Amino acid sequence: MPKQDTTQLKVYYDAACPLCRRERHRYESWQKTAEGVIWLDVNTHHEHLLARGIVPRDAILSLHVEDASGQFHNGIDAYVLLMSRVPRLRPLGWLIGLPILKPILTCLYEFLVRRRLARDGRL
Repeated sequence: MPKQDTTQLKVYYDAACPLCRRERHRYESWQKTAEGVIWLDVNTHHEHLLARGIVPRDAILSLHVEDASGQFHNGIDAYVLLMSRVPRLRPLGWLIGLPILKPILTCLYEFLVRRRLARDGRL
């Protein structure tokens, strides 16, 4: 069994989104320890994101994860990285990262996020 990565990840998520909050809580309940993952609301961390070259609107449109080296991963790549931390989600993370599925899932994800934000009057 591979050793679990304990390096710190900063997950920038939309805390104004009820689904996003539920997914965060689900992830935390599946992860044996919450150490190594810090959850940050994109709606309150604009300055840090801007300083790193990320437009806050883009961060609302797609999950962003900052790894321990300061590199940002977004969209499906961010989900793959986050899922790699939870044993029961690793196979799903591997699957969604496959080159054949990733572009399809990226388009679907972007469509659903834009639809949710438009419905909520935030886009």
